[in-house]
Amino acid sequence: MPQNHPVSDRLISWYKKNKRDLPWRDIKDPYRIWLSEIILQQTQVAQGLNYYIKFTETFPTVIDLANAPEDQVMRLWQGLGYYSRARNLHAAAKAIKTNYKGKFPDSYYSIKELKGVGDYTAAAVSSFAFDLPHAVVDGNVYRVLSRLFDVDTPINSTIGKKEFQFLADELLNKKKPALHNSAMMEFGALWCKPQNPKCEDCPVQIHCNAFQNNTVVLRPVKSKKIKIKERFLHYFIFNYKNCVYIQKRNSKDIWQNLYEFYLIETDESTDPEIVLKHNALKKIVPDFKVKSVITLKKHVLSHQHLYATFYEIIINAPLKSKPLLKIKRSDLNNIGMPQLIIKYLSNP
Repeated sequence: MPQNHPVSDRLISWYKKNKRDLPWRDIKDPYRIWLSEIILQQTQVAQGLNYYIKFTETFPTVIDLANAPEDQVMRLWQGLGYYSRARNLHAAAKAIKTNYKGKFPDSYYSIKELKGVGDYTAAAVSSFAFDLPHAVVDGNVYRVLSRLFDVDTPINSTIGKKEFQFLADELLNKKKPALHNSAMMEFGALWCKPQNPKCEDCPVQIHCNAFQNNTVVLRPVKSKKIKIKERFLHYFIFNYKNCVYIQKRNSKDIWQNLYEFYLIETDESTDPEIVLKHNALKKIVPDFKVKSVITLKKHVLSHQHLYATFYEIIINAPLKSKPLLKIKRSDLNNIGMPQLIIKYLSNP
């Protein structure tokens, strides 16, 4: 396959006419490009854009991010989900400050050594910021490649990932890697979409094997979904005067290092009257009054479905149980909490 494959040339031409105007485009600042890529993992552009703006305004440089308290980083990230991304982002910024004297590493392999950075992000930053010849393969690119070459190998299989990376490397325009990668990603996002792709007006229709074979709707192929886990969360908001009590999630689980209310988790859906008699609750607060019990609708994560019930509890004396921390209820907006709890607080 020649270095400048006609598909690449056509997509670059399409991209120049159709690309969206986004703040991380047409820049060479590796910090901001990296930041945008981390934010946009598992996040749509429409949602990630405001977070990108908030982060770049609050932390204009990687040094600013490295010097920030973790709670501030988590608070800004609040609502984006996949909170390990934020923790890894912060850790990587600290590593750049310590190991590279605040200068962003400029090679694919040194970028890949940063915490939370895999093949995709390393390829994106190294190509967009430094014009290095590394092909980016994200969800959009998987879809474009699977249709162009009519590949039925599951994209979420080990064999599939290697196969698609090989195809992406073969197709890459090594003289214009940044333009090529941007074009591939944008084309998948705007034109070669999961539903209703614009095949009739496709600039590479003549090269698309799936179009010729009438298999566009069958591509890409994914292997069977991972089993969904159901969890039942019972949150207790202990109200003492104008204060409530919170705790930090330290276990290696969802929402690590975010704050929450006192939690009792049950293996199955349990009547609130039974949960209110739980021994763990009695040990923390033997005497209390129930103000309200509210159950939220199912909260969906990637491989988990959460069912949360919130108990507003009135107590007559301050609590001394660790790790519970007393905080003014009005200050809850200033700390990082899971979106599930924010949803409750916005309409208790």
